Amino acid sequence: MAYKPKVRMSTADRAKQFMPFAALRGLPQALAAKEHIAVDKIELTEDMAEELNRNMQQVRPGMVISVVYYCTLPDAPAYYRKITGMVARVSETSRLLQIVNTSIKFDDILEISFPGF
Repeated sequence: MAYKPKVRMSTADRAKQFMPFAALRGLPQALAAKEHIAVDKIELTEDMAEELNRNMQQVRPGMVISVVYYCTLPDAPAYYRKITGMVARVSETSRLLQIVNTSIKFDDILEISFPGF
């Protein structure tokens, strides 16, 4: 029997052996959706609405703010989410606040704070 030299496997093919394998497709997304506890939207009291209005008057594009808002996603329970980032746009006509790439309706905002002040 003659000796047959091994064919050397390419580096890319060897690397594929160690790549992660998702046996259950969509499981991470399903688990992430289950992490949120469904909550009802909080109705603002008069004092809360006045404070929110005062804070909204101070918001300008370029500012870094934190916003707690009611988040509704398709196929997931509604929940409150806190986001901190730079204000990209404030639209009084369409009643939207945009922080980086997240658009938030004015009616869904529960609280605005200014970190660092």
